[in-house]
Amino acid sequence: MTALWVMIGSALGGGARYWCSGLVARAVGETFPWGTLTVNAVGSLIIGLVAALTGPDGRLLVGSEARQFIMMGVLGGFTTFSSFSLQTLSLAQDGEWLRAGLNVAASVAVCLVAVWAGWALGAAINR
Repeated sequence: MTALWVMIGSALGGGARYWCSGLVARAVGETFPWGTLTVNAVGSLIIGLVAALTGPDGRLLVGSEARQFIMMGVLGGFTTFSSFSLQTLSLAQDGEWLRAGLNVAASVAVCLVAVWAGWALGAAINR
């Protein structure tokens, strides 16, 4: 049953990724993969928050099935490492080495800061 919940969550997360990434791309353009970067940063923030709030020391008592639905399913479907990789490769293949490097550096830095911020927010709420 858990696998089914993860699959359902992945479908929901994938739909949310499509919507959010498209919204950002339409707003700021597609010369740089801002939509993917935004989705990955938001997903990192949320997964950090959920991990802190629902972990062993967290405030929210959530069963392992619900936790996997959210973290592996919804957020796994929402974040886009494979899209990030393909877009970075495409930039490199087009000779856009600076943009490809910037995408890698920004994605890693922004998403690590976002997951830390989510965790810190969750830890503060747990107090």
